[in-house]
Amino acid sequence: MLNQPAAAGGPVLVLSEVNFGLLPAVHGRSRIEARFYGEAKLLAEARAAVGSRLECRQAEALGLVTSGPDALDWDHEIRMALEERGALSPDALTGMEANLRFGPGETLETRVFGRLSAWQNWIFIRPNAVGEAGALKVFGTGRRAQFNRDRI
Repeated sequence: MLNQPAAAGGPVLVLSEVNFGLLPAVHGRSRIEARFYGEAKLLAEARAAVGSRLECRQAEALGLVTSGPDALDWDHEIRMALEERGALSPDALTGMEANLRFGPGETLETRVFGRLSAWQNWIFIRPNAVGEAGALKVFGTGRRAQFNRDRI
């Protein structure tokens, strides 16, 4: 989130009750509960901010924002984030995202929809993992994996 005051055109984040369970995920938790892994103190602090216009530093302090560079660092930080993610297989990113989405309080549904389907049916059988230059084939060899980024 860009760390720039709202008065200068910077972004604001506004939580509502919808963030706390109106549309629960398959594991029965809201996305914000999943983000905080059910930590009651963090959830209470976030809930206390419902309706407030949170600028970057406030959102960061509540754990709602992962990174908050200012305008001077924005281009560099965004470039670094994109390069870091670009170094990973798109298929592996799909699996990691599924692990985060279906994280705490695993249920039969989260195992099927989050873990098994993402990893076994999507990632481990894809060329980005098991092809000649896939991540699993070159692991430990010192060579870099070659990913087909058109397959997402």
